[in-house]
Amino acid sequence: MPDSPTYSDGDLLQLMQAGDEQAFTGLYGRHQSAVFRFALQMSGSAEAAEEVTQEVFVVLMREAKQYDPNRGPLNAYLIGVARNLVLRWLNRERPYAAGDPEAERLESVADAQDIFGDLNRNQTIDALRKAVLALPANYREVVVLCDLQEMDYAEAASVLGCAVGTIKSRLHRARSLLLEKMRAADRCPA
Repeated sequence: MPDSPTYSDGDLLQLMQAGDEQAFTGLYGRHQSAVFRFALQMSGSAEAAEEVTQEVFVVLMREAKQYDPNRGPLNAYLIGVARNLVLRWLNRERPYAAGDPEAERLESVADAQDIFGDLNRNQTIDALRKAVLALPANYREVVVLCDLQEMDYAEAASVLGCAVGTIKSRLHRARSLLLEKMRAADRCPA
């Protein structure tokens, strides 16, 4: 069965190109959640994340030969495709969106035993989410890739098509900006 963990992404990709639908399903199952999370964290919109995720896998079906395993893992390629689609969506729909209720619902954290702790934690998460979404796209994407998607610098550099040093400097600057925004949010009551 092609969706078995014993098959590599490369094996499944070859089977998919040969017309094996189960191979595509296996690839989708492995990578859909990471692509969706990236798109959600970059756009702040669950609707946009769903659209981007679907389009990423349509691109994979149509243009699987574009993927070069020598340039990095399939996950990095798919996140790179998602990045381009999200940036187009952001430019078209709403730059630096503040997020939608569905995205917030999907990412909410709840602990029923401590209502005040929940409220404080949710306010902090909301403030952080808004601060990330308010970052310029080049800083936002390194935060999403390195801090939220937990990619290493080399993988993020592969996705963004830049040097590892560029990733490090953008991430440093982005974290500084986030710290400033979070400090400002603490000083200004909502």
